[in-house]
Amino acid sequence: MNTDKSGKASAKSSLRRELLAARALLTKEDAARTAAVLAEAALCLPELADARTVAAYVSVGREPGTRALLEALRGRGVRVLLPVLLADNDLDWAAYEGPEHLLPAGRGLLEPDGPRLGPAAVLDADAVLLPGLAVDGAGMRLGRGGGSYDRVLARLTAAGAHPSLVVLLYDDEVVARVPSEPHDHPVDAVVTPAGARRFAS
Repeated sequence: MNTDKSGKASAKSSLRRELLAARALLTKEDAARTAAVLAEAALCLPELADARTVAAYVSVGREPGTRALLEALRGRGVRVLLPVLLADNDLDWAAYEGPEHLLPAGRGLLEPDGPRLGPAAVLDADAVLLPGLAVDGAGMRLGRGGGSYDRVLARLTAAGAHPSLVVLLYDDEVVARVPSEPHDHPVDAVVTPAGARRFAS
C-alpha cells in the first residue's frame, strides 16, 4: 500500500468512527421517526418512483431506517431485492416478501428467507439503495469498509449496467469531503430527512 492510499484509508477509518459514534447517540424513537420521513422523501425521487426493480437492504441498529421504504415499494408492486451476505463478503440476493420473511443472519443482519437468485441478480435493478455513513458534495459515499458493495458496484460496471445509486443518510452525514480511492463510485442521489439531493453524473 502506498503512502497516499494508506493515508486515505486512515482518514476513512477516522471518519467512520466519528460518524458511528454520532449514530450511537440516537434513540430508538429518533431512528423510527427518521425512517418514516426518509421513506416519504425517497418515494418522491424519480429514480425510485419509476423503478420496477430496486436492490435495497434492511437497516439495523441506528442506521437510517429502510423498513418503511421497503414496505412502501413492495406495496407499489416494485420488485425489491435484498442482500444475502456470503462467506467471502460478496452478496447474493433474494426477493423481499415482507417483514415476516426476514431471518436473523450473521453480523446482526436480517436476510430474506426466499430462494437465492445469485450475485448477478443485482444487474436487473433499476435503482440500488446503498448503505453508507456519509456522502460529500461530489456524491462520493463512505461505506462501512467491508467491501461487499464495492464488489456489487464493480459487478454493475463490468456488465455495463447503470442503475441509479441512492444512499439514505441523516442530515449531518452530508459532509464537505469524503476521502476517496480509485475504486470508489459516486452515487446519483442522497436522501436525508431534510429532503433529496441529486449529484451531477
